[in-house]
Amino acid sequence: MQEQINEKTVAISIKTAKLTAEVLQKAVKKLLDARKHKAPKEYRGKQTLKHLMKQNTGVSGMEITDANIKAFEPVAKKYGIDYSLKKVKGEEPPRYLVFFKGRDVDVMTEAFKEFAAKKLNREKKPSIRKALAAFKEKAKQINANREKVKNKDRGREL
Repeated sequence: MQEQINEKTVAISIKTAKLTAEVLQKAVKKLLDARKHKAPKEYRGKQTLKHLMKQNTGVSGMEITDANIKAFEPVAKKYGIDYSLKKVKGEEPPRYLVFFKGRDVDVMTEAFKEFAAKKLNREKKPSIRKALAAFKEKAKQINANREKVKNKDRGREL
């Protein structure tokens, strides 16, 4: 009786192992088929010039200075512009070229208008840090002119 149960258990485990291998093989085949039919990854926002050119749209470019690169990125992200930055080598004050899709020219002009307006507003506003530094200096002068009064009072009364 015990031998019969052992034989059945072994037979069931072998069948299960075969079934698992077949299921695994089918799953791998489906995975490979899905990869073949998968579309290539589409890049958005900041990307390399190579990825931008692979999108089969005309590429336009403009020049931007080193100080304005980080300030331009949030505006480009807001407008959903696909762009690429390329540094011009061999120049002492670094220059950068911004390449973008040809069909995004109108969006790019709007983004640059907003970017320029932000820059102008930033330059017109007084610097809070400079004002704070000036007030700190005034406070130091006032504190230096103030008389120091020392009272030794230990809190004991007669």
